[in-house]
Amino acid sequence: MKFTIVIYSAPCSSQSATSAWQFCSALLDGGHSIYRLFFYHDGVHNNSQLSVPAQDEINLPLQWAKLIKRHQIDAVSCVSSALKRGVLDAMEAQRYEKSCHNLSDSAELSGLGQLIDACIASDRVVSFGA
Repeated sequence: MKFTIVIYSAPCSSQSATSAWQFCSALLDGGHSIYRLFFYHDGVHNNSQLSVPAQDEINLPLQWAKLIKRHQIDAVSCVSSALKRGVLDAMEAQRYEKSCHNLSDSAELSGLGQLIDACIASDRVVSFGA
């Protein structure tokens, strides 16, 4: 079965982003596929390379990046959500004259059209967070 997963929560604000990561891991271990991960609203923080969790906590952005790369999953951060929250790729950082960028290289910035496409192309769409 082909899934799209929508993540609305930041890695440190609730259990939702961790539950989404665990769900995705279980799906892939079970032989299912993930068509696309779509990070939306505060969920875009899961794609920040500048996140530094406490030593006794899981580094969820790093775990997402590893999962995405290992399974070659298409991962998208909503561009408007990301810009509003300071999660930028190199092109957007240059466009807005910012000194650095922090979007993980495992994800790309794009719009809601990518979510619509994923909903059409997937058997199931599951969302985590509010």
